Amino acid sequence: MIYKQFQDLKLSALGFGCMRFPTLDGSDAKINEEEAARMVARAMEGGVNYYDTAWRYHGGSSEAVMGKILKQYPRSSFHLATKFPGYDLSNMAKVEKIFDKQLERCQTDYFDFYLFHNVCEANIDAYLDPQFHVLESLIARKKAGQIRHLGFSTHGSLDTVTRFLEACGQDMEFGQIQLNWLDWNFQNARLKVELLDRWSIPVWVMEPLRGGKLAKLSGEYTARLKELQPDEGTPAWAFRFIQSIPSVTVVLSGMSSMDQVEDNLKTFSQERLLSGQEKQALLAIADSMTGRTSVPCTACRYCTVHCPQKLDIPMLLELYNEFTFTGGGFLAPMRIARLPDNKKPSACVSCRSCEAVCPQQIKISQLLAAFSAKLNG
Repeated sequence: MIYKQFQDLKLSALGFGCMRFPTLDGSDAKINEEEAARMVARAMEGGVNYYDTAWRYHGGSSEAVMGKILKQYPRSSFHLATKFPGYDLSNMAKVEKIFDKQLERCQTDYFDFYLFHNVCEANIDAYLDPQFHVLESLIARKKAGQIRHLGFSTHGSLDTVTRFLEACGQDMEFGQIQLNWLDWNFQNARLKVELLDRWSIPVWVMEPLRGGKLAKLSGEYTARLKELQPDEGTPAWAFRFIQSIPSVTVVLSGMSSMDQVEDNLKTFSQERLLSGQEKQALLAIADSMTGRTSVPCTACRYCTVHCPQKLDIPMLLELYNEFTFTGGGFLAPMRIARLPDNKKPSACVSCRSCEAVCPQQIKISQLLAAFSAKLNG
């Protein structure tokens, strides 16, 4: 197992994400506890010492199941992470109550790592609202020894992450972002890494396989990679890409089978950084994959000057690309829902003033109409 230094700790570079355990009876809330325990045992044996759960993973059962499983091991043999569920705004006034419940569920006296869960456009105002004192409450828990290290996760935009760090960055010890070779440019992951680097905040990685999309590629892309490394499995490329980013400390993998545990243990048994040629090949494939469904907006912003509705057209087209490539997903709808009605795609009046100055000759009015229709089902 590869280990990374974090302050005075040695953390396994592979972290076990506890959100995709095998289940029973087709219910996400019914974890197959026996199989989950076997998977954790194998991960422990293989050197994994970081386990990441959350309030609502597996319909709220992940924390309790992990508490039961990890109780079998010495507390010093693993690092446990969970999160405050601020993605649900109704939880903002319940930070103390929820934290105490999480300690009870996980059968522990403290959390090694605790996160603001998914800082994004929908909750940034509430997270920073003094009336909820979320940061103050968590710092108090840290002073009491119930949190060892405080950080945050985010699927938000670069601007939102920047705003959060300007308010709370001095208290953040790690930042967890969606990072993989597809999103390096497509979702500005590179710029988020650079932002965290400027704050000297180590990077934790989620979605290294983008929800499984990078675990299996089409024939033409697989053939390209086989030319470079004939014996390399497709998922390994994703993990090797992330291993090649110096500021990454922990890579979370939501493993759902023993085979995935074994594959990941093999991949993280030694550090194998990408060559320049290999990195170029992956990013070229990413451009090809996203380019087949993406609108070629370069964010020159000529359009915004001429829009009578003052819409942030480049941002809307970025979310259109994400929605189209993902087949819906949660990210684009989440960010659109946070916008006021007069700034959503539906606010476009189809005057086409933007199209008259677009260097890429994008049919913006048609795309925003289509986007609005898709969002509304």
